[in-house]
Amino acid sequence: MSPSSPTSAATRPLVGKVALVTGASRGIGRAIAVRLAHDGAVLALAARDAKLLREVADEIRAAGGRAEPITLDLRKPETAGQLVSAALRAFGGIDIVVNNAGATKRGDFFKLTDADWADGYALKLFGAVRLARESWPSLKERRGSLLNIAGVGGRTPGPDFTIGGSVNAAVLAFTKAIADVGVRDGVQVNAVNPGYIRTARLQARLEAAAKDAGVNVDQAAQRMVVSNQIVRLGEPEDVANLVAFIVSPAGRFLQGSLIDLDGGQTKSL
Repeated sequence: MSPSSPTSAATRPLVGKVALVTGASRGIGRAIAVRLAHDGAVLALAARDAKLLREVADEIRAAGGRAEPITLDLRKPETAGQLVSAALRAFGGIDIVVNNAGATKRGDFFKLTDADWADGYALKLFGAVRLARESWPSLKERRGSLLNIAGVGGRTPGPDFTIGGSVNAAVLAFTKAIADVGVRDGVQVNAVNPGYIRTARLQARLEAAAKDAGVNVDQAAQRMVVSNQIVRLGEPEDVANLVAFIVSPAGRFLQGSLIDLDGGQTKSL
């Protein structure tokens, strides 16, 4: 994205739009932010890690875009309102909200504490709910888009993913419910369910699996592909590409959709 890049609606369909992306400091969130900036949006970036968030903002600015890093913790009830206020001060309105923040603890159900459960719900579900509520007036005014990043574990949770599976399922149910409000108010609402995506969290899981099996990380990754009957492991950019389509004019007919982006992992209807 350079000043000399084409600026037609076909090549940069989000010119003039303001996008707010949570969990934007790394992985999927970072890829989404960079892609939306590439497509012309200006970015309000939210995450807890100030250093990493500044790096994302600097990357977008270096490519000719605009980005405002906003460091906060969406587990706290008051911060959703603070985030929306900061974005409105910086850019005057919000057209796109991507609720991406939220990592949940994995492990043996009987070893997970109430605090682990509360933490998982506080960020991924309640953070998304609060941000939807706070940003809705601007989204309604500008006929914007709300997109929740959930996960295929909400459809097919496993024994070591009891928190994440239930939180993701709740995010999906919330998406369906608020999408009906969106029909009334002119706000597009959808969710994306990523499968195995090469983030730092997945890399740590692969390294642990490789150590346990006595193989290298590439072999562990291939075993994951085979055992889950998927075409390959995903990349953060795969999610970003889909998000960019959904919130663009070309994707506006999608409403209340729960889209699995998982290489074929989800076998159920």
